[in-house]
Amino acid sequence: MLVAITAPLPAVAQQDPDRSVVTQIRSSVGGKYKDFYRTRGYWPLWIQDGRLGTAADKLIDMVAHADLDGLDPSDYDPDRLREAVAEARNGTPKDMARAEIMLSKTLVDYVRDMRRNPGAEMVYLDKELEPERPSEIAVLREAGVAPSFADYVGNMGWMNPIYAGLRAGLAAYRQDWADLPAIEIPGGDMLRPGAQGDRVALLRERLGLPEGGKFDKAVAGRVRAFQTAHGLDADGIVGDATLAALNRNPRLYEDMILLNLDRARVLPGSRGRYIVVDAAAARLWMYDKGEVQDTMRVIVGKPTEPTPMMVGMMRYVTLNPYWNVPEDLVRNRIAPKIVKTRASLDAMGYEALSDWTANASLLDPATIDWPAVAAGERALRVRQLPGKDNAMGRIKFMFPNNLGVYLHDTPDKDLFRKPVRRFSSGCVRLEDARRLEVWLFGKPVEASSADPEQAMWLPQPMPVYITYFTAAPTDNGIAFRNDPYGRDGEKLDQLAGR
Repeated sequence: MLVAITAPLPAVAQQDPDRSVVTQIRSSVGGKYKDFYRTRGYWPLWIQDGRLGTAADKLIDMVAHADLDGLDPSDYDPDRLREAVAEARNGTPKDMARAEIMLSKTLVDYVRDMRRNPGAEMVYLDKELEPERPSEIAVLREAGVAPSFADYVGNMGWMNPIYAGLRAGLAAYRQDWADLPAIEIPGGDMLRPGAQGDRVALLRERLGLPEGGKFDKAVAGRVRAFQTAHGLDADGIVGDATLAALNRNPRLYEDMILLNLDRARVLPGSRGRYIVVDAAAARLWMYDKGEVQDTMRVIVGKPTEPTPMMVGMMRYVTLNPYWNVPEDLVRNRIAPKIVKTRASLDAMGYEALSDWTANASLLDPATIDWPAVAAGERALRVRQLPGKDNAMGRIKFMFPNNLGVYLHDTPDKDLFRKPVRRFSSGCVRLEDARRLEVWLFGKPVEASSADPEQAMWLPQPMPVYITYFTAAPTDNGIAFRNDPYGRDGEKLDQLAGR
């Protein structure tokens, strides 16, 4: 008797869907993109475990709102890209390969357009740090080595986090505030919960609330939201600062974000170590692979002697530094003291030199016409000797430039407690120079003797970006800052005209 075999036969091995896509990519990709895919065995970038990941949706959303970057969304045809992705998710390996290649090409175009030189006010001290438009292969290679490709795309890993934060802030600002009416509210007493009258009615209209004349909970909540979005103390009360912000055209704040997006565009993305100094915030950040490792307060230039926007390669530090005293301080402080009190230049810890060259010779203070120096009739180079009172502290961080700007220690720590820290002659004083040197060298560094001006080279040159953000992202939204150096006016006029 024959017995029927009812157990199922082994299933025929199915082809790995990713391998099928690899075959399709190999046969369809061309040009420079073929070079990239060849180096990775034609393995897909956007497809994981046989399907398109979330990175595709994130890229489509970004290019659909490329106007936030000052770009034209239609240049990237997001609708066509969206259709290709939808087909790939329900289609064949050929459809998936087509979407894969389209996504890579779109990413390349988008990144290269964002990385165009915006013409920001930077002075570049080193050719190697000048912004360049990356090649197609460079864009894809950087994306391909990211620890998480989806996070890299979602967080705009090719841009600095400051840029990504400003962009998100611009999107939120446009959604919540940009389209509200530009209405001027007359000055007067503070407006607070319980207030009534015509000024409250104008306030409600300005904030996009229903008509009425009472300052109720809805108004207080909306005022707090406005204050948070405009970098003000969110107390829900309309005082002078809040009234001034309300009476400005909403477009002004949008343009401020756009202006500062251009300033952020030149900062590095998620690779390497570098330092960022924001002169408007008087703060320094240490970055590694796009993440902030440490931050500290700094003191920057007075409005009359502004800290310039510049990029340079820090190559060494100077221990036991001299301080070359600015000529106005020699004229207004040192010379009058010597004339009036017959103080000794040596006892004060200074020495005079014949000129400003590297080969200047020391002068005998007794031979100097100090009344002429005090009267401004003679210019004189004076430098402060190293020591605990030296204005440079114990260390200078050098990125050679002809502007005489560098980062340095300081013995005067009291000024760091002030909310506005613009007291220097252009250089950047550090709240904690020791922390920075440990980050740079991996350990504290000490002078080998009491000799002045001892140079110690960094293990690796360190890029330093000194910038100026009058609008910057914070945990609570965009912080709008004053423009102490007067750099925004003309550029904001250009944006308004555009």
